Amino acid sequence: MTPLFKKFLGMNWLLVLNIAALIVFGVYAIFNASAHKDEAEFALKWRDQIRWALIGLPFFFIASLIDYKWVRWACLPMYLAGIGGLVAVLLIGVEIGGNKAWIRVGSQMVQPSQFAIMAGILILSVIFGELPRLLPVFRRPWLRIMLAGMIAGIPAVMVIKEDLGSGLVWGPVFLSMMLVGSIPFRYLITLLLCVVSVVPLVYVFALKPYQQARINSTWYMMTNQMDKVNLQDEGWVAKHLQIAVSTGGLEGKGPLSMKVPDQASIHRTFFPHESINDFIFGVVGEEFGFRGCVLLLSAMALLLLQGVFVAFCARDQLGRLIVVGVVAMFFVHTFQNAGMNLVMLPVIGLPMPFVSYGGTFVVVTLFLMGMVQSVWVHRNISAVKKRSVNSTREEEAE
Repeated sequence: MTPLFKKFLGMNWLLVLNIAALIVFGVYAIFNASAHKDEAEFALKWRDQIRWALIGLPFFFIASLIDYKWVRWACLPMYLAGIGGLVAVLLIGVEIGGNKAWIRVGSQMVQPSQFAIMAGILILSVIFGELPRLLPVFRRPWLRIMLAGMIAGIPAVMVIKEDLGSGLVWGPVFLSMMLVGSIPFRYLITLLLCVVSVVPLVYVFALKPYQQARINSTWYMMTNQMDKVNLQDEGWVAKHLQIAVSTGGLEGKGPLSMKVPDQASIHRTFFPHESINDFIFGVVGEEFGFRGCVLLLSAMALLLLQGVFVAFCARDQLGRLIVVGVVAMFFVHTFQNAGMNLVMLPVIGLPMPFVSYGGTFVVVTLFLMGMVQSVWVHRNISAVKKRSVNSTREEEAE
């Protein structure tokens, strides 16, 4: 049996099945949200999702079977390539839905911000996990924080300028990796207090008026101050999301709701084109009801818990940090997507991993889960090598 085949058999197959189930469920949800349209291009988006998943599968298995230690030398080129993609967006980017966050590559639209955060997770893992061992000067926590802050800050600012939702992912990912990266709590608490003190200034001086209006309308709707919400402007989407999820009930309206006049789907009527990505959880709530939402969130929770388990089993700090960064990213995407569809958070576009439609995002998420699998597959490599070396020495001694 070859070593590569042994690695293949040693993969976490429960994790693979979990990912496959989410992808299948996502394709079915996208089909329900788009197949009714007369536009052939939009009606076949579920087929495009399958195609992107098939494109991402080789990246998943290659990343799973190759030892993740390669990120020590590849993280910097990947990081620079991510920065280059963000610069390309500024120069030749294509604006979609008010956000200039895509570039056209042939006939496909690519979102470089997803590559940037993927590369950011890898390079932050090396900074917090490997750099103190390679360069003793970086054993000082404040020095690692400064370097990691500069490395993460540059793409974060560029991404926030292009797409606020994707940019906000950097904060929780950075803090999670600091928590696991042997940074003392006093530094974490100080940094959190600084962030909290800056939030009001960001709200007043950095956010655009329409972004402030979204935050305000969400708060007013949660506190039942509907007289302060302009339901024809910033509260329009939130109002229809509330109607969509609340009318789904326990079982949902079902995929044939458009054929019943008094059961017409809100998402198909008012915002059909956004329903396959940012509002996919609203589609699940309306079409499949409360039990569909519970099923989806349970599957996502199982995926995240498996990631935490893999992090505990990692053979070194580098692998542990990679998994924690990926889990933090997936958690933020899931939390924000479900929260804004339930009108508990402001409407900021973030797709749900493996469920929302998205070419670049599907490939990136599959690659990142491949990295998690690599940490699992290679968790005992050091012990095996150590036993092999010891046995060789014993044979030579004899």
